[in-house]
Amino acid sequence: MKEQLTRLILQALQKLVDQGQLPGDTPTGVQIERTRDPEHGDLATNVALGLARAAGKKPRELAELICQALPEAPFVERTEIAGPGFINFFLSGASSQAVIQRILEQGEAFGTSAAGAGRKVQVEYVSANPTGPLHVGHGRGAAVGDSICRLLQATGWDVTREFYYNDAGQQISNLALSVQARCRGLGPEDPGWPADGYRGDYIEEVARAYLRGDRVDATDQHVSSAANPEDLDDIRRFAVAYLRREQDLDLQAFAVHFDNYFLESSLYEAGEVEATVRRLIECGHTYEKDGALWLRTTDFGDDKDRVMRKSEGGYTYFLPDVAYHLNKWNRGFERVINEQGADHHSTVTRVRAGLQALHSGIPEGWPDYVLHQMVTVMRDGEEVKLSKRAGSYVTLRDLIDEVGCDATRFFLTARAANSQLTFDINLAMSQSNDNPVYYIQYAHARACSVMRKMVEQGWEWSVQAGLANLDELTEEHEKALLRQLDRYPEVVAGAAAASEPHGVATYLRELAGDFHTCYNAHKVLVDETALRNARVALSESVRQVIANGLELLGVSAPETM
Repeated sequence: MKEQLTRLILQALQKLVDQGQLPGDTPTGVQIERTRDPEHGDLATNVALGLARAAGKKPRELAELICQALPEAPFVERTEIAGPGFINFFLSGASSQAVIQRILEQGEAFGTSAAGAGRKVQVEYVSANPTGPLHVGHGRGAAVGDSICRLLQATGWDVTREFYYNDAGQQISNLALSVQARCRGLGPEDPGWPADGYRGDYIEEVARAYLRGDRVDATDQHVSSAANPEDLDDIRRFAVAYLRREQDLDLQAFAVHFDNYFLESSLYEAGEVEATVRRLIECGHTYEKDGALWLRTTDFGDDKDRVMRKSEGGYTYFLPDVAYHLNKWNRGFERVINEQGADHHSTVTRVRAGLQALHSGIPEGWPDYVLHQMVTVMRDGEEVKLSKRAGSYVTLRDLIDEVGCDATRFFLTARAANSQLTFDINLAMSQSNDNPVYYIQYAHARACSVMRKMVEQGWEWSVQAGLANLDELTEEHEKALLRQLDRYPEVVAGAAAASEPHGVATYLRELAGDFHTCYNAHKVLVDETALRNARVALSESVRQVIANGLELLGVSAPETM
């Protein structure tokens, strides 16, 4: 509808130009927003305020001219000028009801678009080090990242899901030493325990599996144990594969999958890290100081220069990050989105600076970042701080086992990623209207019950019968539902463009609320055939849109509850 109104307004502006009422070089940008109050119409534009100065007219005067020049359209009932010059559009009943036809005809495709035009986008998310079970923070990244992928696919992008993990560096060495110590019968309290060793019970699980000579089959690697406590390299390979498999199982339980797993070690093996260093040196953005090699990131907006190669040898972690993102660019991804924890905030500027310093044609501001804040888990009003298995944090599997996949995913995406999140276990498990995922799923189940009751009553219904009687939908609650349903494609497009899946969660809560209100106020299965058919069409449209929206969040749409 916004597009149709935009075309009308542009035609009106062109007519005013042709009449000499507007100069030929008048800007033609048009913004149309939905009104908050139905008494002010369905849609509104501030185009007269924006063009008044260029037109040399007062905003209200220009608004009147625009309204007079608007071509007649069957979907516009009337226009009104409000305030300093806003134009409010009141849509006809038939145009409002037309959304039901679009929903029932398009089904699961309603809300999708071709905006991405098949362009390639890569989304990197989770990217947990293979040193322990996934924690709740990883879960938030998984839920948000996966929902972003679903939104991008729904809007026509060619999406690649990628998991990057650091299988090199000191953390992996600490993991191997910890497992080796357990293999030797040591515990975290013993004198010989590694200073920076991992203390969770899962380390003992890995050690037992290693000593048994187990074989591990993870998604991206397959390793058999040599069962030799003195072979630290073999322990390292086995421990990484074991914990990668554990992470795979957690993600499968969370309905999250990846198209590609990328190992940090592969960058070194392929010589890409060294090649990146040579390129940066050739481009003239490096210098040596105190025995270290520095990158002059201040040339590209960083607050200070960064060390690439330490004086004692070895690269800082940000250098392989630059090499990895150059690899992404070379793979042809026009757009890249990194969904990471807020602790990665400091890497954003330096990685982008490193990429600009390569002079490889990478656009400024590439890649995009979505950084999520921490999650606090609460039960009975108190914070839940750790898991026995992990030893120091709440695991994602703990949460899934406690409240289920649906509630976990919804709660982790329901707020903006850049805001801190309190996950209330009691609320997530409650079967009440206060629990948003229950409230939304119950709306879907209620709509499904309408169709079951139709069959029980022996009434027949068809899409054609419903569409033929839409003019029966005259109640204010029904009109409110129609307005909500019509918003859905815009919500999806906006959430995809901004990488903000919480917009879909918020919308679903509002739609469910309007449906429950309407359902409670107006009986659907009335004796009057025409009205019943129209209300069933409306109920079925709500069911379809809720199912579509929940799918974008990776949440199920149950038929009974």
